Amino acid sequence: MNLFLISVLFCFLGTSISLKNKDYAKKQPNIIYILSDDLGHSDVGFTNGHVETPNLNRLAKEGVLLTQNYVQQVCSPTRGALMSGRYPFHTGLQHEVIYPGEPWGLPLDETIIPQVLKEYNYSTHAVGKWHMGMHKWAFTPLYRGFDDFFGYYLGGQNYDSHRNLKGLDLRSDYFNENGKFVDELRWDLDGRYSAELYSERTVDLVNKLTPQEDPFFIYLAYQSVHGPYMVPQRYIDQYSSHIMDENKKVFAAMVSAMDEGIGNITKALESTGLADNTIIVFSSDNGGNVNCVHDPEVTSSNYPYRGGKRALYEGGVRSPSFIWGRNRLAPSKSDAMIHVTDWLPTFWSLASLQGKLNPNNPIKTKPLDGIDQWLAISENLPSNRTEFVINIDPKPVACGHRVPHAGLRWNEWKLIIGAGGPPNGWYPAPELTDIEKNCGNHDSYIELYNIIEDPSETRNVSDKFPNIVQMLTEKIKAYNATAVPIGNKLYDPASDPKHFNYTWMPWLDFFAEVPDET
Repeated sequence: MNLFLISVLFCFLGTSISLKNKDYAKKQPNIIYILSDDLGHSDVGFTNGHVETPNLNRLAKEGVLLTQNYVQQVCSPTRGALMSGRYPFHTGLQHEVIYPGEPWGLPLDETIIPQVLKEYNYSTHAVGKWHMGMHKWAFTPLYRGFDDFFGYYLGGQNYDSHRNLKGLDLRSDYFNENGKFVDELRWDLDGRYSAELYSERTVDLVNKLTPQEDPFFIYLAYQSVHGPYMVPQRYIDQYSSHIMDENKKVFAAMVSAMDEGIGNITKALESTGLADNTIIVFSSDNGGNVNCVHDPEVTSSNYPYRGGKRALYEGGVRSPSFIWGRNRLAPSKSDAMIHVTDWLPTFWSLASLQGKLNPNNPIKTKPLDGIDQWLAISENLPSNRTEFVINIDPKPVACGHRVPHAGLRWNEWKLIIGAGGPPNGWYPAPELTDIEKNCGNHDSYIELYNIIEDPSETRNVSDKFPNIVQMLTEKIKAYNATAVPIGNKLYDPASDPKHFNYTWMPWLDFFAEVPDET
C-alpha cells in the first residue's frame, strides 16, 4: 500500500472516530462513581505506587488522569460534599465523622446526585459504604433517591462478619413489586469478603441493566482499604515473594482485591456492550491513614505529599483519581483544579446533555459550591475553579488537629490556619512546641505554601508573603460567615444493636427521639 493510501486510511479512521465521539456526545452516559476508602496517593500503580493495580492502571492510562482532584480530609464530609455539591461547613458535616449511634446525618433538605439524575430518567444504585446518616429511615439511601442499595450504613465494620460492635450491618434495600420498602439483613453472607461482594453486586447490576434504554448511575463505595486490615489469603500470596513485612503485604493485598473487582466490572461492561457509553470516575474519600494512633500498623503511603487522613495537607485531601470514558475522553492528564463538590454539577451537565433544566419540572437545590468541570476535563481546558475551601472546623479533632482549623486553596497558594494536621506524616509538621508557641488563642498559627512550586509543603512562606496571608484570611472569614453550626450529636444508647437482635437499625423510628444534648 503506498503512502497516499495509508494517509487516506488514517484520515478516514480519524474521521470515523471523531464522528463516533460526536454521536456519543448526544447520548446520556451511564455513570459509575467508584470511591475507595482511606486510599493513599501512592497506594495505586497509576501514581507510581507500590501496589499492583493493573485494572486501575489500564483505566487511568486510557482515561484522563486528574492530578489535582481534591476531597475532604475524612470520610463523612467527603461523601456529603460529593452527594450534595456543597461544602461540609454548609451542611453541618465539617467536624469529624458520623460515629455509630449518633443521631445525625446529611440534612434531608439537601438535594443529592441520585435525586438530580432521576429527573433525567436515570436508574440509581448504591453499593457499599453509606455513612451519611442512619438514625431514621429517611436518611438511608432509598429515601434519598436511590432505587436500591446493597452495603452498610455505618462508617466501618469487619470485612467478613460485617459487624460493628457486635451488630450486623449488611443489607439489601429495595422496593418490592408492590412498591413496599424492604430492608433485608444479609445474615447469609457471613464470611464473605466485602470487596468481592460489592464487586459482584455491581457486575450483577450491569448485567441486569443491559436490556433497558434508560441510562444508569452506580455509586460504588468500597470498604477497601479502611481498617481493620484483613483480606483472603489468595490475595496475600501474590505478594509473598517481594514484600516481606506482613502488614504491608496485607495492605497491598487489600488494594489488589479491590482492583480485581474493578477489572470484573469493566469486563461486564464490555461483554454487555455498555462500555462504549459509560463514564467511570475513580477517587479516594481522603488520604491514606498514615498518622492516627488508632491504626499504628497501617502501611498506606501518600508520597510525595505531606500528611494523610484527617490532615489539611495535600496527603490528606489530594486524591489518586481519574475519569474514563472511551468515546468521550482522549487519554490525557488534566491539571485542572477539581473539588469533590464539582461532581454533582458535572454529572448534572452530562445527564442534561449540557442543556437546561426542564422548566416544568425544576430540581430544587441549595446554592451549589461545585461547578461543572466537564469541558475542563474533556477539552483539557483550564478549570473555571480558582479556589476552594479545604475545610472550616470550629472545634479540635481528637485524632488530628489539636485546635480549630481552616484551610483554603487559591490559585497556586494554600493557607492553613490553626494546624494542618497531626505532627507526623511523610514530611514532618512543625514541632509541637512550635505549634504551642505560635497558637496563642488556638487560631493564630499560620501556614502558607505555594503548591505548584512546593507540592510536598516543606516550606512555610507565610512570613515572606504577608499580603497573600491577609487576603486569603479575609476569604476564609467571608466563607466562615456563611457556615452553619456543626451537626454532630452525642451517642444515643437507644441505638445499641442489642435492642434489634444485634443488628444496626434506624432506632429513632422505633424509639422516641432523645433530647438534643450538644
